[in-house]
Amino acid sequence: MSETRSSVPSVCRALLMTGAAWLALACAGAAQAQDQQSLATIPQAPLVKAPPADGLGDDGYYLESDLLIRDDQNQIMTAEGSVEARYQGRTLRADKVVYNSKTGAITADGHVQLINPDGTAEFADHLELDRDMKAGFARNFSARLEQNMKIAAASAVRRNENIQELNRAIYTPCEVCAEKPTPTWSVSADKIVQDKPKQLIYYKNAVIRMWGAPVLYLPLFWHPDPQAKRSSGFLAPKLDFSKGRGVSYNQPYYYVISPSSDVIVAPQINSHVNPFLNVNYRKRFYSGMLEARGGFTYDKEFDIKGDRFGEETLRSYILASGKFDIDQHWKWGFSAERVSDALLFDKYKVNDVYQQRGLFTSDDHRLVSQLYATRQAQRSWLSVSAVSVQGLRVVGINAATNAANAFENSGAFPLIGPLVEARWEPQSPVLGGRLRLQGSGVMLNRSESQFGEAPYFLGAYKGQNGVDSSRASVKADWRSSTIVGPGLKVSPFVQARGDAYAIKTYVTPAARALGDDTKETYTRALGVGGVDFSLPFYKPLAKGGSVVLEPLAQLAVGSDSSRVPVVVARDGTRRYLYNEDSATLEFDETNLFQANKSPGFDLYEGGQRLNVGGRATFARPDGRGGSILVGRSFRSEFDPLLPTRTGLQTKSSDWIVAATVTPVRGINAFVRTRLDSKTQEIHRIETGVDAFTKRGSGSIRYLKDELDANGNRQENFEARGELKLTQRFSLTAFGQRDMVQDVWRRRDLGVAYQDDCIRIDVIYQQEDRYASTASGLRLQPDRTIVFRLTLATLGDTGYSSK
Repeated sequence: MSETRSSVPSVCRALLMTGAAWLALACAGAAQAQDQQSLATIPQAPLVKAPPADGLGDDGYYLESDLLIRDDQNQIMTAEGSVEARYQGRTLRADKVVYNSKTGAITADGHVQLINPDGTAEFADHLELDRDMKAGFARNFSARLEQNMKIAAASAVRRNENIQELNRAIYTPCEVCAEKPTPTWSVSADKIVQDKPKQLIYYKNAVIRMWGAPVLYLPLFWHPDPQAKRSSGFLAPKLDFSKGRGVSYNQPYYYVISPSSDVIVAPQINSHVNPFLNVNYRKRFYSGMLEARGGFTYDKEFDIKGDRFGEETLRSYILASGKFDIDQHWKWGFSAERVSDALLFDKYKVNDVYQQRGLFTSDDHRLVSQLYATRQAQRSWLSVSAVSVQGLRVVGINAATNAANAFENSGAFPLIGPLVEARWEPQSPVLGGRLRLQGSGVMLNRSESQFGEAPYFLGAYKGQNGVDSSRASVKADWRSSTIVGPGLKVSPFVQARGDAYAIKTYVTPAARALGDDTKETYTRALGVGGVDFSLPFYKPLAKGGSVVLEPLAQLAVGSDSSRVPVVVARDGTRRYLYNEDSATLEFDETNLFQANKSPGFDLYEGGQRLNVGGRATFARPDGRGGSILVGRSFRSEFDPLLPTRTGLQTKSSDWIVAATVTPVRGINAFVRTRLDSKTQEIHRIETGVDAFTKRGSGSIRYLKDELDANGNRQENFEARGELKLTQRFSLTAFGQRDMVQDVWRRRDLGVAYQDDCIRIDVIYQQEDRYASTASGLRLQPDRTIVFRLTLATLGDTGYSSK
């Protein structure tokens, strides 16, 4: 028999709504627990037939059974035989349901099933619940949760609204069936208790099993309730083995200070060296946030082999940042990054160091501390900042012995402050085009000289005062665009700029002997005007796709090339000209058609020049295709102020070539290169290939630069890949080679196993890196065997030995 009602009796509401209570406990336990009950007996989530369009809505219910008995004298209602009830998207099925309206008690027996609207399902042989749904009992309880998680327990007890427990519970996200009754991994416990007021989950006699074999036993432990937004407790530990630190155990503890602040304290206990303490503090304010990381130890130096030397001293670091809103437009922020030892992060495996924590990003092995304020409106931008840099890179390398003389001289980096940058655009067009006004000013102060054999790095004149300078600049940039005739795009532009410099302190010994220790001011006016042309030719293909050919040209006429003509240092016959912000100038496809290719203010590309090139693009509907850009620059006069390494000095510049191609689906290749204007010899090239197939993936990168911005030759090769040997096993590899030093900087070779709920990586690594030794810095091999275990739904952890 069946019936439909627009108002729900207590029996249906209680039975159908209590499923959420059992599910909450199942989800809480699923985060960490299990035992060897047969998970294969958990039924598949049953299919629920779509309810008929009977207008149940949110309040109506549907009840169906073979027999419905009402005992009015004892106030008991019994439904027997294929009982099914539906309410608010939930479906309850059982062999028998008994409801006592006098006590409010509910009992369900025989193949009890509760199917939730999200597709999760819960099962039991026997279910009891009190009137207020605050206490209850389920026997042979099991559930299929989200992400294919499964949990089973001999019994589930809801003692009150705050305490729930599972007895003899087992959990796994792995596939389990009659043919595969043993999951790849599982977690079990004799008892799991959820304490809602304390927001904790307790475990008694927990065991982690892999392929049925126990691998870890914990007699008692607890962790925060996954349903709690934030709760204090221990986080996952980390364990590794190395010759330098020995056995290293890192145990983070998360402590909630207040609703808006917390801290993670992570002591690193080492068997060969003294402990190292890491602390991460976070605080949110109504207008912004603050985060500060730090760490310290008191110990001697030690190398990769574990040899200790030197005196014990305090070694520490800090990585802090903050960002705050002043009002709708104004913001201010800061970052503080400093370390006592250049190799501290490498020796103690401190991760996520070189990240952006403000307006300016930390470079690899360089720390940036900054203080800034910004104002951004719809058509304007203003920033005021101060920046300090600490260099951690090794310099002065002896290629024959692989020994290094020293680290970068941080005193040779300027203290930048203040640095002021502003931009404004009027809302309405000016003379039919877009006008942008810019202003910039900066003061640079150095405590030590940056000149010598390794400018900006080591400095041959360490201890001598550096070059201090100030600059102020204003710039106006106007540009318009129009289409002429069948598609010729004509874009005229005009730029005008004025600079004022004050440069003082020329401090090399040779400069002092010549009486150059003076102060000099200098002003200059610069300008350029020109026009860009482009005319794309489009041709559709018969079988789909297209070909686009686009000639490109830029004609620019400007003032003479001019850099501040100040000799800031002399070393014998060698002279150093002032150039602070444009030392990294590279000539490539990104600035081929820019009126001034210099990235900063100190170096300016002037004179009369013609930039020409052509772009061709081929595209197919299936994703195959490619593009190529070829171009070069011509100038009326030789420019001795432009760096020789850029290929821009001569009247005819080097050739620029950039191309990408996708010959087949899953393979992408690119190349960016600069060729000699006369011999077509490669001066700089960067190329690579990415491949993706069903059997694996891989990538190759190659870089060659005859002379980089620091005056060094670079040639590097890097390759990585993963090849599936079988459905479960794969081979991984990574290699990084310095072809100038003729050494492999890093080599990894690993084997991985992966199924639906686990991934295991065993990787051999060899990395050549610099380390402090009793005799100085040395390039030493650092060999490691890493075991990495990733469990579905439980995150990952790693173990390594060296």
